[in-house]
Amino acid sequence: MEKKILEKPVVISLGGSMLFDEKGNFDLNYITEFSALLLKLRKEGMRFVVAVGGGKIAKDYCNAVRELRGSEFLADRIAIMATRMNALLLISVLGDQAYQKVITDLDEAPNVLAMGLIPVGAGIIEGVTTDTASTLLAELVNAGALVNVSNIDAIYSDDPKKNLKAEKFREMTHRQLAELAAAQDKRVARTNFPFDLMACKLAMRSNIPIHFVYGKNLNEVEKALTGKEHAGTVVKD
Repeated sequence: MEKKILEKPVVISLGGSMLFDEKGNFDLNYITEFSALLLKLRKEGMRFVVAVGGGKIAKDYCNAVRELRGSEFLADRIAIMATRMNALLLISVLGDQAYQKVITDLDEAPNVLAMGLIPVGAGIIEGVTTDTASTLLAELVNAGALVNVSNIDAIYSDDPKKNLKAEKFREMTHRQLAELAAAQDKRVARTNFPFDLMACKLAMRSNIPIHFVYGKNLNEVEKALTGKEHAGTVVKD
């Protein structure tokens, strides 16, 4: 498994929440350490594509648009802008190892990989989450895996914060993940669900393994990126 992943690019869906601390301020230490991990693994021969989410900035703007205009379309649009700001922040830390422009056209990613650089993307179109964008990128570049780096440590049968008896899945199939997503994905900007339904179906059709890990634990992130056993959830058929 490890060899297979190392031979192909790994797509990272980086939750925007990872860029902020519990007080809502930028977590500059985490951003620095996450970038250092990517650069270290890159020196070892790994290739990455990163799609960055919106986090707190997107949530605040979405809520403001809803209050002022009541428009879900504009809430999506402004959230996309927030994801692109976050992506540019990550690019600034990765330095000359990253392509110095946020990927907004999926077709740019393979070209950037061919240049030997790290493509960093974000939101692409209204109504499409960064989960879906990252899965499309994984299909496009024939990724060995998609690693979801976020504030959830694994996939559960229910919200573990509300249901202490929720079952944690160490492994599950794409169909099981899609069924869980179908019950929770309301297709509204900044609502919380493990992985959006469209992304689940895309990963299913191309049989892309998905790893869910708690992003603030970089040891677990590294295990997932390198194909080693980790404490999160692995989705595969």
